[in-house]
Amino acid sequence: MSFKPFAVALFAAIVLASPAFAQSEEDVMSQIETLHGKSVEFGEAFGLLQDAFLFGDPTTIADLGAYPFEVAANGELYDIFEPEDLVDNFDVLLTQDTIDALSSQDFADLIVNSDGVGFGDGVLWMSLVCVDDSCSGSYWGIIRINN
Repeated sequence: MSFKPFAVALFAAIVLASPAFAQSEEDVMSQIETLHGKSVEFGEAFGLLQDAFLFGDPTTIADLGAYPFEVAANGELYDIFEPEDLVDNFDVLLTQDTIDALSSQDFADLIVNSDGVGFGDGVLWMSLVCVDDSCSGSYWGIIRINN
């Protein structure tokens, strides 16, 4: 009995199941535009969010929230109903590891799927949020934080 066909099949399965790591910023923008639209606006929100984490500006981060949303922290799930909830409890709701991951996020390493765009291997998610039931307007907002 030969193990060669088994080894080849196993290797092929591993390679095909592995995620593609090499993507460019253009690839990410194209994925965002295809799945959600408003990729230019996402780029602007990305810059604001990254600068806010880099410079320790919880107010700007809170301004980017799509309220209400949830924050998983300290083994619990917190409902954030308004910007002040996030600002007033920022040090409790976001770990230093999360802050570090988000302040150094590389655009090409974002996760893009039908749910939105994930930062820092999924510690923060943004999505295009409708302003009303008819979705006559929309904006990119934070919909979840997972420490």
